[in-house]
Amino acid sequence: MPRPYPANPAERQRDEIEAVIARFAALHHGHSTPVPGLSVARITTPVPPTAQVDAACLCICVRGSRRISNGDSVIFHEENHFVLTAVELPSIIAIPDASPHRPYTALRIDLDLNLARQVMAEIDIDTPSHAPGDTCLAVIKLDPAMLDCVARLVRLLERPGDIAFISKLIHQEILYRLLSGPGGARLRRIVRLGSQGHRVATVIEWLNANFRERLRIEQLAEKAGMGVSTLHRHFNELTGMSPIQYQKQLRLHEARRLMMEEELEVGMVALKVGYESATQFIREYRRLFGAPPMRDVKTIREAGQNQKTI
Repeated sequence: MPRPYPANPAERQRDEIEAVIARFAALHHGHSTPVPGLSVARITTPVPPTAQVDAACLCICVRGSRRISNGDSVIFHEENHFVLTAVELPSIIAIPDASPHRPYTALRIDLDLNLARQVMAEIDIDTPSHAPGDTCLAVIKLDPAMLDCVARLVRLLERPGDIAFISKLIHQEILYRLLSGPGGARLRRIVRLGSQGHRVATVIEWLNANFRERLRIEQLAEKAGMGVSTLHRHFNELTGMSPIQYQKQLRLHEARRLMMEEELEVGMVALKVGYESATQFIREYRRLFGAPPMRDVKTIREAGQNQKTI
């Protein structure tokens, strides 16, 4: 039976977004779209805990919900909210309730931090750029202005001739609304050159490129231009974990990918991601993913769930 026509304008826009994504998903495989920076998902079966690393982006649950584990924290991301990620964060994402009758429908918009820096230079923001406890992963209520931006961006999937010009303008407006909205402090502290957040973001970028190397915290502190204790404090505020924990998660995420995609055996994978001891690798893998490496990979393959999600 068709869903009743909603009286709420926001609900109508979400229905429209859901319908456009459903039509797109029926014709295309994967999550990428021809609209720059936009990925969409329509998932009809539950997704078990899945490891992924996302760069700066905002994700919106149009229908359904997901569970995000980041460090020691767990976030429940529900409809009509978006998650803002301001730096690259390794996370474990699960979608427990997706079904053919109620598909999980979501989208991700990648954020151009250089463009965000240009936008921030042009707007006057009086709110502080740092608030204690502000991490770079937060669930924020989707207000009507942001929902309208998102709806216009998604409509471009069915207006390909408008993509090249209009998508740039909408991305700029989305950044404006993020920077000036309730979650803006998280993004501004990363974007502002010379800020503590921007220095930590530089360290995070280095770790993502060099996570296989032996970690020396003094070297990271020097890169950030901070003392060791200051780096630890700000790094934990932004990511919810220490630099060593962050590196460990990057290694284990990459190990899982290698076993799934390249079918490498455990000892080889452990060496490739930077572990000297296969025993330590197996112990830490099990602690993060809940099962030893080979059993975990076998379970994912048997379930047919080797997919990145949104």
